[in-house]
Amino acid sequence: MEATEFASVLAAVRRLVREDVVPREREMELDDEVPADIRRKAVDMGLFGYTLPEEYGGMNASVEEDARLCFEFGYTSLAFRSMFGTNIGIAGQVLVNYGSPEQRDRWLPRLAEGAVASFALTEAEAGSDPSGMTTRAVDTGDGFYEISGAKRFITNAAVADVLMVFARTDEEAKGTDGISCFLVEKDAPGLTVGPKDAKTGQAGAWTSEVFLDQVRVPHSALVGGMAGKGFSAAMRSLAKGRVHVAALCVGQAERALEESIAHARESKQGGAPIGRFQLVQALLAESRAELDAARALVLDVARKYDTGEDTKIGPSTAKLFASEMAGRVADRAVQIHGGMGYMRETTVERISRDVRVMRIYEGTSEIQKLIIGRALLRG
Repeated sequence: MEATEFASVLAAVRRLVREDVVPREREMELDDEVPADIRRKAVDMGLFGYTLPEEYGGMNASVEEDARLCFEFGYTSLAFRSMFGTNIGIAGQVLVNYGSPEQRDRWLPRLAEGAVASFALTEAEAGSDPSGMTTRAVDTGDGFYEISGAKRFITNAAVADVLMVFARTDEEAKGTDGISCFLVEKDAPGLTVGPKDAKTGQAGAWTSEVFLDQVRVPHSALVGGMAGKGFSAAMRSLAKGRVHVAALCVGQAERALEESIAHARESKQGGAPIGRFQLVQALLAESRAELDAARALVLDVARKYDTGEDTKIGPSTAKLFASEMAGRVADRAVQIHGGMGYMRETTVERISRDVRVMRIYEGTSEIQKLIIGRALLRG
């Protein structure tokens, strides 16, 4: 986007988050749902497709622009961003990077207009390591594939119009070879979405199990029309998604720190604000230093991703550092709030629960360390 255009978009997003979403965070937490009017505003602003190419109705936001927007999305309940996160992220990017022209023409404009796509990769024995995938897609010889298996922790599955389902198409292939990706529409016979999961945090951001019982899809549903490209498609989407998640962590940490500063100024012990205590000041200082470091790292990684200088190690370093940082900042925020930090009506209590999963999804912290270490040793 042009600098002036992006500045306008960023300002509009900031207003939406601060004026419309933040005041209703408690409502979303209790109802486990993002209000319909907020969803409509997000659709009208183009947030369901802002990273998608302009020719399909998107804004073609760069990775750096995405990161800057995520700093704003991360300032509030993560359920808000989750509404469209799979569209502009891991699911939508599979279509952008690997979809056939026909698949892109059919689905990308719909996603930009508010339809929802899900990314169905994770299984009970195939999380961070997809080599254990047991979902199978068998070519029946009559122009169709038949898919059977089960997925878990699938974001937005309950409201998805289409799912990017990863399945083995080559029984002889080893490890992550022989995995393909299919477009499976929500009303496909044999497709069942389980009830939304009861999670520790991120109320309003729904995940569910997905069951596929001999789901028949035509050959045209094979993403890109080429079997065996599923693992590459997944990893490319996940790498870019790690920058996105890292930026969200920066936003969450910024909010936690702001809440902590306000509490330290206002809460009193012994007749004076607790901010006068040097150990409270130290907690704030540590959080500010880590927050600034994470923000700078995320922006640097995003720029290098956009130029193609680094699309592998950088995303993992940003996701590793920012997700761990957000956990530490949130924990300090709870400590600064004392007993109130453990109460459900307190913002930092929610943040402490919401950020915990950031160290797990899009690849655990342990997986990020392996990616970085192996890449460094390869040279």
